[in-house]
Amino acid sequence: MSVNKEIKKVTTNTLQKMKAAGEKISMITAYDFSFARIFDHAGIDIILVGDSASNVMAGHETTLPITLDQMIYHAQSVVRGIDRCLVVVDMPFGYYQSNSDVALASAIKIMKETGGHSVKLEGGEEVLDSVKKIVSAGIPVMGHLGLTPQSIYKFGTYNVRAKEEEEAAKLKRDALLLQEAGAFAIVLEKIPATLAKEVSQSLHIPTIGIGGGGDCDGQVLVMHDMLGINTEFKPRFLRQYLNLHEQITGAVKQYIADVKSGDFPNESEQY
Repeated sequence: MSVNKEIKKVTTNTLQKMKAAGEKISMITAYDFSFARIFDHAGIDIILVGDSASNVMAGHETTLPITLDQMIYHAQSVVRGIDRCLVVVDMPFGYYQSNSDVALASAIKIMKETGGHSVKLEGGEEVLDSVKKIVSAGIPVMGHLGLTPQSIYKFGTYNVRAKEEEEAAKLKRDALLLQEAGAFAIVLEKIPATLAKEVSQSLHIPTIGIGGGGDCDGQVLVMHDMLGINTEFKPRFLRQYLNLHEQITGAVKQYIADVKSGDFPNESEQY
């Protein structure tokens, strides 16, 4: 029997049990009440309130511009929509990198003001002090290694990371350090599947892949990509389950036509 179906609330402990049982973990991004409610009712294990809101909700080119207060607004909306799944909130760029005290203050603000269940930070050894301090305060932390979008200007490209031996060795070391620091899970983004498999097998905490291959303990996709709201972004790792862009465009065009022709509203659609 699925571990997921046995429990009323998904917790970090649930995810640990799922990994131990070999049950894959499902995670999707959400940024508002309505979609969060749909995803939660569908049975999703984790909702990530991603800083990808900077891209898909606000129209920025990168994740860097989004602020802590904006992330809190999105997370508040998501938390109101869920009953069962675990909610992870991204800590945005600039609110944890400077020092661990700033990181802790940001994490506490997120937890107190959103009702979320955990936070996510990008990076390995360089953010360890922050991870330790946040975990020591009783706040669960999810790590994020590989392609870390907040570092896009350092990388200069969205290409696959850790293909070279030196970067792969650092990633493996960072994963173990994050686990030792108390992280409850780690996102592995856009790295070779063989490396993701090796890392996943080396850890007792779950890994969540986005372009990390099928041997990660779970998978995450951005809702706008998976549902086909965005049509421009089509990386190899993306499976598009709907084409909402096409369907919504068709529906709105039909609505416009019905209004223009006087067909809407008809007699049964008025008082």
